Amino acid sequence: MTISTGRATDSKTELRKTMGFWDVLLFNIAAVLGPRWIAAAGHNGTSSISLWVLAAVFFFVPGALVINELSSRFPHEGGLYVWSREAFGDFHGFIAGWTYWIYTVFYFPGLLLASASMSAYIIGGRGIALAQDRTFLLVVSLAMLLVAVLLNIIGLNIGKWLQNAGGVGTYVPLMMLAGIAAVVALHRGSATHFTLANMLPAWNWDTVNFWSQIAFAFTGLELVSAMSEEVHNPQRTLPRAVFGAGALIALMYIVGTFSVLALVPATEIDPQSGVFHAITIGSVAMRLGFLGILAAILVTAGNAGGVGSTVAGVARVPFVVGIDRYLPAAFGKIHPRWKTPYVSILVQAGISGGILLVSQVNETTRGAYQFLIDAAIILYFIPFLYMFAAVIKLARRKDRKNNPHAVLVPGGVAGAWIAGGLGFLVVLLGIAVSLVPPGDSSDKLGFELKLVGGTLVSILLGLFLYWRGARAKQTE
Repeated sequence: MTISTGRATDSKTELRKTMGFWDVLLFNIAAVLGPRWIAAAGHNGTSSISLWVLAAVFFFVPGALVINELSSRFPHEGGLYVWSREAFGDFHGFIAGWTYWIYTVFYFPGLLLASASMSAYIIGGRGIALAQDRTFLLVVSLAMLLVAVLLNIIGLNIGKWLQNAGGVGTYVPLMMLAGIAAVVALHRGSATHFTLANMLPAWNWDTVNFWSQIAFAFTGLELVSAMSEEVHNPQRTLPRAVFGAGALIALMYIVGTFSVLALVPATEIDPQSGVFHAITIGSVAMRLGFLGILAAILVTAGNAGGVGSTVAGVARVPFVVGIDRYLPAAFGKIHPRWKTPYVSILVQAGISGGILLVSQVNETTRGAYQFLIDAAIILYFIPFLYMFAAVIKLARRKDRKNNPHAVLVPGGVAGAWIAGGLGFLVVLLGIAVSLVPPGDSSDKLGFELKLVGGTLVSILLGLFLYWRGARAKQTE
């Protein structure tokens, strides 16, 4: 149930509608499409091709249908938090919103580390060693976070250009990768032999752990829904942008993985910066080394846009929860000049920076990265369980048929059950396999303890804040 207060209404009405169709389309590409997932898929080998297809059919498509229905039926600021609250009440809405927000403190460091690693290729082949240098990665990561935070506090009308640049800066280098791979493979042959048999899933420890990353790589289309009240005509704009971006993203994940493997054998692909290693090798083979540098420059902008889009979208969730007063009231504040939820953005960035530093203690660069990714996946997938369950729970409500603006899952109530059920099962599987340490982990018990402990503490902190907020509201 939504809490209506004068302060809540005032805060929301101060938000500015600044995003049109192309802004949302590019926002979705920047938020979802990640070169690091293509690198990770290449490192996993040719079996990743079939995993992309399976994840697209059984998770990405159902997810897009569910997001379009819920965002068009409930086009309110807060997105996934609002949908969960509408279906299951305030407590479950809070848990969905909290885990959706707190996952970013693990996600940002992993995204920043990968982004910094890729940016090292701006200097060409010499960047291969720099991409593994811990000091370089920390400095560049913190700088990227600072830029994204400042631009999104100044305003979405400014910050959206970082997201737009992110969409273009992500997609264009991957198109370059595909072109380079096609030319090199045609003239020199492919570095990897592709057969139907070796593209089928290979069930080993690495593949089991990687399945959750494949599903996670397809998430993010729901992010802009958290900003619905800052989008022009959201009930029309959001579904069109979701379908358009979704098709472009799925295609590039599959084509990009083929391309990386055509240029570099799986065993030599770095799971963070492998795309740019492949582009560098391919461009040198073509005697056009500047292409690798150009791609690295573009994708650095693209990664900054990915950070910016996540900062912008996820920060709106604690903003709305703060308005509902289950988080401290400061979270619901709007900046007096720039009209943005600045407190939520600053807290989010501060905690993320701290986690980034802590994650480096007693870990190799890759070990720290893998821990951050698995922790982020587990926390992020909890609200997705709520989202897929919500579309089922709300399928029989009268407003589903009576809402002329709703973009419904095809097939009526049965269609909502199928799409919601498929998504729910894939997410549940993703959480389970995220708990499996990667095959090359040197300290599996330590990895497991840190992963489980970090996620439990994060959830318990949220429960404490909910209890505190609910108690304060009862005494008023």
